Amino acid sequence: MKQNKKLQILEGSRAIALTVKNIEPGVVSAYPITPQTHIVEDLAKFQADGQANYQYVRAESEFAAASIILGASAAGERVYSATSSQGLLLMAEVLFNISGLRLPIVMTDANRSISGPINIWNDHQDAMVIRDSGWIMLFAENHQEAVAQHIMAYKIAESTKLPVMVNVDGFILTHSYEPVWIPEKKLIQKYLGKYKPARGTYLDPQNPVTLGAFVSPNDYMEIRQELHEDLVKSQKTIDQEYHNYQKLFHQTKTKNQDTDNGLLEYVGPVKPQAIIVAMGSMLGTMRAAIKENKLEKKIGLLKIRCYRPFPRLAVQRIISRSKNIAIVEKAISLGQEGPLTLDIKSLPNRPHNIKNYIVGLGGRDVTRGVIKKIINDIMKPGTKPEKSQFISA
Repeated sequence: MKQNKKLQILEGSRAIALTVKNIEPGVVSAYPITPQTHIVEDLAKFQADGQANYQYVRAESEFAAASIILGASAAGERVYSATSSQGLLLMAEVLFNISGLRLPIVMTDANRSISGPINIWNDHQDAMVIRDSGWIMLFAENHQEAVAQHIMAYKIAESTKLPVMVNVDGFILTHSYEPVWIPEKKLIQKYLGKYKPARGTYLDPQNPVTLGAFVSPNDYMEIRQELHEDLVKSQKTIDQEYHNYQKLFHQTKTKNQDTDNGLLEYVGPVKPQAIIVAMGSMLGTMRAAIKENKLEKKIGLLKIRCYRPFPRLAVQRIISRSKNIAIVEKAISLGQEGPLTLDIKSLPNRPHNIKNYIVGLGGRDVTRGVIKKIINDIMKPGTKPEKSQFISA
């Protein structure tokens, strides 16, 4: 299929909304909350103007919106929602039910800090609250990656019977403008195909089934174990769909699947003096800081694309290249360390010098100067691991 890769200068929210419109879910339901609002405003307008055929269901809260898409998915529809911050927390009860019912729902989280105190700017604390809910969690660095992850999310969700959350940094991505290519509807439909849930996996009066039955201790543990194991196994599908997407949408093959795949991306020397690990939009600032300080031959950069399931083996292969690992994250597990740091420190045979740097909470700028501070600290001779350090400009 010949592709017209016409770039448009679009707000991140608009790019996501246009992508979802071309995916053509059957039902969309959401409740507006900053900084997610522009996404669902656009989707509501598309439907009202006759540009989209999905049913847009207005909800009185995020809890209601999550319940609506749960019901629609359970009835066999392809669905979509979006939320942020306190809205995500209000959805929490339903999110656990969605994964437990094995419903292939896709949702956007426009990452934002959580209260209190009230703050509407970006960090990753909201997503970390529900990291154990059984959802696949992807993080986008820029607009184009967000577009790709939303399209892949439906294929991944429908293949694994697991819900997928695409995380995009609030304001930094949702409200900024970048050149971005929105794949045409025909190409997306070629990749996704028509959604046809398997008989017996959705509510059908002609074939009655029970979803979410009451279970006793004799059965509950095995059901949760199956969910856990399927979530871990989904890494293979996530990686495969990344490569399938590259072939169809970009007509290219990944050169090195160990360093560029659906789970992560590594850029830098084979044996770097230090590796920085991070997620989301701040990767762009890190790339600029490394280039500006002419550190391309000394510093490696590891981007985590898939946070849940956590790609343990893939991450371990990369961080074993260096003795010095700086984990930079926009969240903290209060009373402990950063969540990503806790995951990496759980790896066997990990490097000894792993340091955690907490940045950008409540929307604090993560500048090239901040990254230079972190690089200087991790590169200091004789440096020793410490508890989390809060770094600001």
